[in-house]
Amino acid sequence: MIGAVRGWLTSIAAVTLLLSVVQTLVPEGTMRKISGFTGGLVLLAALLQPVLGTDLSRLHLDFSDYETEIQRRAQELEVKGKESVTEIIEERTAAYISDKADALGVELTASVDTEPREDGTPVPIFVELEGSYSQELAAWITQELGIPIERQVWHEGKN
Repeated sequence: MIGAVRGWLTSIAAVTLLLSVVQTLVPEGTMRKISGFTGGLVLLAALLQPVLGTDLSRLHLDFSDYETEIQRRAQELEVKGKESVTEIIEERTAAYISDKADALGVELTASVDTEPREDGTPVPIFVELEGSYSQELAAWITQELGIPIERQVWHEGKN
């Protein structure tokens, strides 16, 4: 290994020395610019010789651990995403019920529970209401949200 590094450094030193000699011998003008450019390419080739001479067929990269980690993270993010969607649907449905209650002149707070359908989409299945009972609001919740009276729990006078 040290012999290979020594040989590489020797070739770089030799190319640099040769380029310096050529640069001083070539007259100024276009010819010097061309020789300088060509010399730079030769020096670059000497610098990159170890990389260019590498046998890449022996190189083996194992990304299986990364692939497993990516799949694990993707599943984790999917679960968190579903939880976030569930929370949003529960909060917005509760706000929707509260808005309707305000429109009917009923003062209450709502809490909604959801359950995923076959396709994984969460739908409201249960509502807990704290405030004055309103038959009109209960009917609206059944009709608009599909939550039957049996799944509506009213706590009167706790608001």
